[in-house]
Amino acid sequence: MADLSTSWAFEMETIMLSWYILVETQSVFLLTLFASVQFMGTLFSPLYGVMGQRLGNKRVYCAMRTCYLTLATIMMLLVVSGAVTPLYVFIIWGLLGLVRPSDLVLRYSLIGETVPQAQLMAATSVSRTTQDSARVMGALAGAGIVALLGMGVAYIAVVCLYAMSLAFSLQVANVRAAAAPAAAEDSHAQRTAAPALSLWRDLRAGALYVWRSPPLLAAMLIAFQVNLTAYPLTNGLLPHVAKDVFHTDQTGLGYLFASYAFGALLGAIFLSRAGHALPPARMMVGYCTLWYAMLLVFALTPTLAAGILVLIITGFMQSLGMVTMSAMLLQNTQPQFRGHVMGIRMLMIYSLPIGLLASGPLITYFSYRTMAILYVAIGIACMVWIGMRWRDHLWRHDAPANRR
Repeated sequence: MADLSTSWAFEMETIMLSWYILVETQSVFLLTLFASVQFMGTLFSPLYGVMGQRLGNKRVYCAMRTCYLTLATIMMLLVVSGAVTPLYVFIIWGLLGLVRPSDLVLRYSLIGETVPQAQLMAATSVSRTTQDSARVMGALAGAGIVALLGMGVAYIAVVCLYAMSLAFSLQVANVRAAAAPAAAEDSHAQRTAAPALSLWRDLRAGALYVWRSPPLLAAMLIAFQVNLTAYPLTNGLLPHVAKDVFHTDQTGLGYLFASYAFGALLGAIFLSRAGHALPPARMMVGYCTLWYAMLLVFALTPTLAAGILVLIITGFMQSLGMVTMSAMLLQNTQPQFRGHVMGIRMLMIYSLPIGLLASGPLITYFSYRTMAILYVAIGIACMVWIGMRWRDHLWRHDAPANRR
């Protein structure tokens, strides 16, 4: 329930403020800048993972939810008083962006601590259903409440959701993970008690652990390139597509966000029932490639109705690829490194603002469709290279990364 409430609030804020920035500034560049600002904190994601490992994931988890509630309350007061401006939105959204990208680090670390390994695929899928179902309803609720009652009432609802999230987060079991060893290469240090290490040395140990594990390294590269070339097309740029390609309003934008999330929800539900019998690494590579294919179809879709249908299928493919990636990372990571690895995984999101900022000039000088075709071509080429480079680790049925 804590994750569900947070995801609802995230989606409502995203759709409300994205539309506000686009309408108030009439600038695609500022829209992409706004979408990028929320990911500034990805650089700190590994630190959040290490802090959760050291201080307890629940403690860090609740501190993050308190931050969300505080910033949303400030934004609510600005909106209700009529003092909100694009500058204030950028400042508050930037502060939220220092924390928000690391939310999934703590979510997945808690799953790894509390769920048996044989059930990690199902547990990861169930966690994903809370996010995607919230995205469906949050997108529709955000657009609907603003259209009917105004942005002030919508923000009061957001604050209430964050308050619920904090209340439920305080009820989470307080499980402490095993302390991380000094370094991945130091087997003797792993067998003996060692003094507390600095955060930076812990981060180095996690990075070395990923570098020396081919399945983990391949997954990180896939995460980097899908955030660079795939997510911009369905995240930050959807307001532009709704307004300037499909010529619809905020309600239409809500339908686009909701349809993509609905497809992802269907994928997560499918994996929660059948994921235990599927090879995670092969699913990750295959369905991420199909995700790109559907993004190309969406870029060439001329109408809103057809776009909604294509986005449902696109979200389904995206979910099958990315949920299996998360499950594979948890299954193939030693418990003492889970926080480090999931933190590094979130760090890969930093390519998303790069892709978003690069898309602005491409759209301005060429077109949305040209930019989308270029991004899809780059993405598919990278997927083919990664699949061939680590074929033995990702594609063989008997590879550890394909363990059911």
